[in-house]
Amino acid sequence: MKTVIKIVIPLLVILLLLLSAIAKDPLRLFQPHSEQLPSQGTTAVYFSPNGGATEAIVNEINSAKSGILVQAYSFTSKPIAKALVDARKRGVEIEVVLDRSQRKEKYTSADFVAHAGIPTYIDDKHAIAHNKIMIVDRSTLITGSFNFTRAAEERNAENLLVIKGNKELVDRYIGNFEEHKGHSEAYQGK
Repeated sequence: MKTVIKIVIPLLVILLLLLSAIAKDPLRLFQPHSEQLPSQGTTAVYFSPNGGATEAIVNEINSAKSGILVQAYSFTSKPIAKALVDARKRGVEIEVVLDRSQRKEKYTSADFVAHAGIPTYIDDKHAIAHNKIMIVDRSTLITGSFNFTRAAEERNAENLLVIKGNKELVDRYIGNFEEHKGHSEAYQGK
């Protein structure tokens, strides 16, 4: 009987603590990776087709002073790839993490930036590495459904946000970038 009590009482305490936590924030149980961050800074919004998203991305890349981090599923946009290579020539440090599909395509912007000496990685640990983000100078976040492709600019219904002045949000995205880069393979291009 004493053995049963020694086991049951701690289990009841844990259960009560869990129920108490659920009562305080019942949705947290169903959103274990969700996090509320304060809304800060400015947000520019772009919609495609032909809504200026590619131009906005190129402008942000052109304004970069120190670094750009890129995560992309599909990356075939020549203007974006050229802007990244030009930024590297200006001394901006750039790293790119792409979906495994970029390794199999005939010739992609992944090859173009890798051949330009930009460290490029393939994230093949997921069914799809579907992130579409850029972080410029650790202070500007570019994100949305917008793939870095000509089709996204000219034919698809897409959205793009350029968020400035929200360090906490940018830092979360930097952490996510580093996590995915950590399990990705270096890509030299074809």
